[in-house]
Amino acid sequence: MFKKLIAGIAFLAYAGISMAQHSLAVMVSNADSGESMPGASVRLEGTMYQGQTGANGEAIIRNVKAGIYTVTVSHLGYLSAVQEVSLDGDQQIHLSLKRTAFLTEEVVVQATRATENTATTYKNLSKADIAKNNLGQDIPYLLDQTPGVVISSDAGAGIGYTGMRIRGSDAQRTNVTVNGIPLNDAESLGSFFINLPDFASSVDNIQIQRGVGTSTNGAGAFGASLNIQTNTLNAEPYAELDNSFGSYNSWKNTVRLGTGLIDDKFSFDGRLSRIKSDGYIDRATSDLQSFFLSGAWHGKNSLLRANVFGGKEKTYQAWYGTPESRLTGDVAAMEAYAGDDGLTDYEIENLLRSDRRYNKYLYDNETDNYQQTHYQLLFSSALNERLTLNTALHYTRGKGYYEQFRDGDDFADYGLSPIAIGDNTIAETDLVRQRWLDNHFYGGTYSLVFDNNAGVELMWGGGYNQYKGGHYGDIVWSEYPLATDRVYPAGPEGVFQTAYRYYDGEATKKDFNTYVKASYQLDNWFLFADVQYRHIDYAIAGIDNDLRDITQDATYDFFNPKVGLTYHLSAASNLYVSYALANKEPVRSDFTDWPVDQTPKAEQLHDIEAGYRIRSPRFTVGLNGYAMLYKNQLVLTGQLNDVGATLRRNVDDSYRIGLEFDGRWAPVRWLTWGATLAYSQNKIKDFTEVVGDVENFYETTAISFSPNWVASSELGIKPWNFVELALLSKYVSRQYLDNTGNTGRSIDGFLVNHVRLAYNTSLWKLKNVGVTLLVNNVFNEKYSSSGYTWGYYLSETDRVDYNFYYPQATANFLLGLNVRF
Repeated sequence: MFKKLIAGIAFLAYAGISMAQHSLAVMVSNADSGESMPGASVRLEGTMYQGQTGANGEAIIRNVKAGIYTVTVSHLGYLSAVQEVSLDGDQQIHLSLKRTAFLTEEVVVQATRATENTATTYKNLSKADIAKNNLGQDIPYLLDQTPGVVISSDAGAGIGYTGMRIRGSDAQRTNVTVNGIPLNDAESLGSFFINLPDFASSVDNIQIQRGVGTSTNGAGAFGASLNIQTNTLNAEPYAELDNSFGSYNSWKNTVRLGTGLIDDKFSFDGRLSRIKSDGYIDRATSDLQSFFLSGAWHGKNSLLRANVFGGKEKTYQAWYGTPESRLTGDVAAMEAYAGDDGLTDYEIENLLRSDRRYNKYLYDNETDNYQQTHYQLLFSSALNERLTLNTALHYTRGKGYYEQFRDGDDFADYGLSPIAIGDNTIAETDLVRQRWLDNHFYGGTYSLVFDNNAGVELMWGGGYNQYKGGHYGDIVWSEYPLATDRVYPAGPEGVFQTAYRYYDGEATKKDFNTYVKASYQLDNWFLFADVQYRHIDYAIAGIDNDLRDITQDATYDFFNPKVGLTYHLSAASNLYVSYALANKEPVRSDFTDWPVDQTPKAEQLHDIEAGYRIRSPRFTVGLNGYAMLYKNQLVLTGQLNDVGATLRRNVDDSYRIGLEFDGRWAPVRWLTWGATLAYSQNKIKDFTEVVGDVENFYETTAISFSPNWVASSELGIKPWNFVELALLSKYVSRQYLDNTGNTGRSIDGFLVNHVRLAYNTSLWKLKNVGVTLLVNNVFNEKYSSSGYTWGYYLSETDRVDYNFYYPQATANFLLGLNVRF
């Protein structure tokens, strides 16, 4: 299969070159000084070409078919220039760029973005790219066609809790920033997009950097970075309605409004969204609400923008997964599992009567409830023609709980004594408990960028962030009275109940980082250097949910250097190589899920990347090789803790080595084909598996949840300008649930296909009327993309394992209507 795919890629590249005919030279200069402008972006509209001018201000576009084209040239801080060209032979044109009347918003994320010159691996997604599939599914589902990405959904259909791995690394290893401000939770280091439902409707663009990437704010990147920029200036007023409906009673309703530019200085934008779904998995419902408000002052040399956005979610729990025996229909195995897991009679009946959509939970309010609001104040100023300052202040407020029904829990598990009723001593009770998270996250970021417009660029940036979080649990209902005099007000939305707080803890985290970046262009060579210092103080105090005192603290000082070299073969192709050292602190569960005396170690990563990029009018190709060499990597054990979070353990020596391809081909204007292919070897050296009292040694073994092959394809046909039909395909090879490479504890590989049909046109006074039909899993593949495992030994040789999977939805659809005024 893969030999044919590679042969096809080679054929497409050859075909694209063979059809080319002419060359177009584009000269770019500064309109005020007349000097040539290196580093200006050049696009040949209607084709796939996008390149940069070299040190002499020239970009040569080769292999262009005869025809009429539009050339667009842009540069940060300048007005774009556009010129139409009728090409029937080799030709040269000249464009001059003038300074903008006001500061453009690209400066907000300038310091944390990679460019064509940067020796790192990245992919940019535009607003149009994101909007194609934005019918209510979470952001990871909108990134599924990017290299090395594997997505999953607890509820099975992409609405609710979702997950994403890049190069086998999960969300805890993916640095996410919004306008340069950290989004990752300070303690778990994960990014929970469920707290910001429909956030994609307020996003202008996303850059995905794979590997360590460039220095940025927040947690270190061990697999990738997502650099998100929210809405930029819409100069004209607009109103937009997005509504979609689909399988499992899924609804998305979005309203977006914008004033355009008022008095050439002010602009205001807003969005209100609601998403609801019953979920593919039984009872895995989602009720999600969100908003986005933004106001900006646009000055000639400065930009001030205030953003307030947030979300509220209520999601029925589905993180327990489906036992393998339920998927295979093995009744004896289901009964054995039910006995080992202590299921009640009604839980056993639910298991036996269900199917692959099985959900263990039956309590009506077994839900997760969380609300999060973000406040951002962004200021950018061009101090002079060569010096730009960016600063930001931020504050995030989050609070919520999940509620659980517990059948026959011991009073002792909550620090309570048995109670006497008549002559009987009651030692256990049915109860309902809530586990709360109450947190504040605030701080500031800054960057100062110097560009001498002659090949030298210097950046100094960083940030300071502080987190304060409360973790506590309340019993809000009990079958029997509790043997305590302590009562606490509890319950959501001001509903007060008699409650017993059985654990209470808090955490603080202070995170300071500063970095310096330098780049220098000499002729066709581009040298990049980047060094970051990061200091972290993390302290936990109080009692955890298992009644252990988990008071402890940790301090880390990380030094993270990076260096890269790029050689430009032409204005549209280059070779690059880079090296980066990264360090990363453990997450909260690494401290709380193990005994206090088994403190986890920080991880270290040496990342080597090398690649080749080329853009032509008819095709783009990116080839990249990497070696990610870890010391003390925290790998997933394949087990979950009691709240569904994955357990991790340090391993001394491990690595991820791979090759990646990202390409796109447009042989004719009505046909495009984009494809990605990622092959990797992900191994641990000298690994010891511990199961109870039994230890199993492996000299070299596979890292869990790290498939060797990940491939995607998007074949698009556009017979008319207003109609597009696309086939989207995704292949993921076998993933192991633990670190033993045992196929008996693994997820089968899968190939899944989706079809998208879109119709967009202007109508009367409407700027756009668009209808999109997305049919997911069109061939009804029954597959799972994530899972976990646990087991034990009956004797030294007799092992019992239980595998659990997250089944993804069979064939389903989403139908959307977009109306833009």
